[in-house]
Amino acid sequence: MTSVAEKFEDDAPATAAPALISRTLAQFARGLDLSTVPTEVVERAKLNILDCFGVGLASTTFDFGPVTLNGVHAVSGDGDSPILGSDVRLPLRDAVLVNGTLIHGLDFDDTHADSVVHCSASALPVVLAMGLKYGASGAEMMTAYLAGVEADARIGMGANGGFHKQGYHPTGLVGAFGAALAAGRLMGLSEEHMMMAQGITLSTTSGAMEFLEDGAWTKRMHPAWAGVGAITAAYMAQAGYVGPSRAYEGRYGLYKVFAAHDVTTEPAKATANLNTAWELMNIAFKPFPACHFNHAFADAALALRAEHDLKPDDIEELVALIHERQVPVVCEPEANKKVPANSYDAKFSVHYTMAASIVRGKFTLDELEDDALRDPTILDLCSKARYEVDPTSLFPRYYGGEVIVRTKDGRELRHREAHNRGSDKNPLSRDDILGKFRDNAGRVFDAARTEQVIEAVMGLDKAPDLAALSAALTK
Repeated sequence: MTSVAEKFEDDAPATAAPALISRTLAQFARGLDLSTVPTEVVERAKLNILDCFGVGLASTTFDFGPVTLNGVHAVSGDGDSPILGSDVRLPLRDAVLVNGTLIHGLDFDDTHADSVVHCSASALPVVLAMGLKYGASGAEMMTAYLAGVEADARIGMGANGGFHKQGYHPTGLVGAFGAALAAGRLMGLSEEHMMMAQGITLSTTSGAMEFLEDGAWTKRMHPAWAGVGAITAAYMAQAGYVGPSRAYEGRYGLYKVFAAHDVTTEPAKATANLNTAWELMNIAFKPFPACHFNHAFADAALALRAEHDLKPDDIEELVALIHERQVPVVCEPEANKKVPANSYDAKFSVHYTMAASIVRGKFTLDELEDDALRDPTILDLCSKARYEVDPTSLFPRYYGGEVIVRTKDGRELRHREAHNRGSDKNPLSRDDILGKFRDNAGRVFDAARTEQVIEAVMGLDKAPDLAALSAALTK
C-alpha cells in the first residue's frame, strides 16, 4: 500500500529533487549514533542538561512553580512520571508540561543564537519522561536529546527571524518539532511514522508573544506545551493517524504560515549539515536570569560601574545601543519597560537590566524580587534610560550591545560587549556552569544531593538506565 508521504512524492514533478524536510529529519533522528558524535559535543550536552535541571530546580522556589504544579495536578491526578524537586508524580504528558515550565520559567536556560530558540527546554523534559517510560539507557536519552536539539536549531534558523517578527515565540513553535523527533526516537518509530508525527505537530504548535505587553507568565509554558503536543503527535502517528508530509515547506507549512511575509525564509537550513556540524556548540549558556538580549547590557553596565566607580546619582542619561530586531522584545513599549510590572516584565526590559546592574552591582535572581522591582533608586535610573538602534550589532549570531552613560559632570562613558558572555566567542567555563548549577540546585537540595545530581548527569552516557538520575532529581 502506498503511504501518504510516498504518494506526495510520486505525484511531484520529476525535477522536484529535494527530499521532504520531514523525511530528512526523521532519517537523522532515527540514524543518530552517540558513539559517532564528537566527544566534545557529548560532554557539552551533559553540561546543557545539567544547567537546565538546575534552573528547573530553582524554579520550584518561585511563585509560579507550585502554581504550575498545583494547577496541572488538579486536572491530571497522580501518575508515574517524576517532577523536578518534588515528591509528586504525574501522568507522562502532564509531567512534561510541569517540568518544561520549570526549566524555562526563570529565563535562565540556554539559547541557540542563530535561531533564538531555547532548544533544551522542550527536548529535555520529553526525553526524561519518555526515557523513563521506555527504560532507556543514559546514552539513549542523550541521543534523543541531541536529535531534538539539532533539529530545533536548524528549523529555527530557517525562519531568519520571521517568527519573532510575526509575533510568535520561536521556542513554542520550533520546540514541538524537535521534541516530536526526540520522542519518536525513544519510541522506536518508523521513518514514516516520524514524518507523520512532524506533520501532526504542525497543528499543535503555538506560542504568542503577547506576554511582553504585561509581564504575563505564559512564555514559561511555551516549550512545555511544545513537549505535550510533540508526545501527542508521536503516539497518534504510531497509531496510524495521518499528518501532512510538507510540515515545513508546504503551502500552509510552518514557514509560510507562522513567519512574517516580508521575511525571506530558508527552509533548506532545516536540514543543512546534519551529522557534520553540531549546532549544540552554538547554544549559549546564560550567566543572567533574563532575556538573552539583555545580557550584554548587564555586563556592560557592571563594567562601567566597576571601572568608574559609578553611583546612580552620578548619571544623567543611560543609553543602550541595540539591534533593531531586538527592540520589540526588550525595549518596547518603552513606558512599560521603565516600570516593570513584575519579575517577568523586568526580565524583558533592557532599561531595568542596566539600572539594576548599576545600582546593585550584580544581576541575579535577587534583582528580580519585589524589593528590587520597587527600589526607588533603580526605578529613578530606569526613567533616565533609553535605547538607540545599533547598525553595527552582530545580531543574530551574537546578542551584543553597548551601554553609554552620560554623567551630570559632563562625561560620556562607553562600554561595548560585542559577543554576549556564554556564547562561543565569550564562553562560560565548565566551572562557571557547575557553579551556576550548584547555586540553583542549592535553593532546593543540600550539598550532598546537589553533587549527586552532578554525578548522575555527568555519567549519563555510561548509565544503564535513568533510575539514578530520576532519584537524584526528586524528593
